[in-house]
Amino acid sequence: MPRTTPLMIQIATGDPRPIAKQIVDGVRRAIAAGELEVGQQLPSVRGLAMQLMINPNTVAKAYGELAAEGWLEARQGLGLYVAAPRQRLSKGERERRLDEAVQRLVNDVIGLDFPPATVLSRVEQELAPLAAKKSA
Repeated sequence: MPRTTPLMIQIATGDPRPIAKQIVDGVRRAIAAGELEVGQQLPSVRGLAMQLMINPNTVAKAYGELAAEGWLEARQGLGLYVAAPRQRLSKGERERRLDEAVQRLVNDVIGLDFPPATVLSRVEQELAPLAAKKSA
């Protein structure tokens, strides 16, 4: 059994988000969905950089952000591991980020001319499997 859990995240060159942000979002999603469990070791900075064919500094930046937010914990000389769940952000910060995400979604879909019920249904469809994995 491998010590390090491979990260199955893809970097999209056409994505407007910086590569480091794509990594942060991918790891957060994998943890929230239960694909990465507490205590699992992540690939080294160099290992993930080689896997994704990107600069190691980009991976280090992403890992640093995840560790600062409490998603990952660094164990000296051993690497990075998925941290135990805890409230990582204050209620105010969580509300602010939710507001930003909703505004981005609204700005992205407003020109598509779908009724609000269709948009809400699609969001629920995307969240449902994640909630099911998290509670299982």
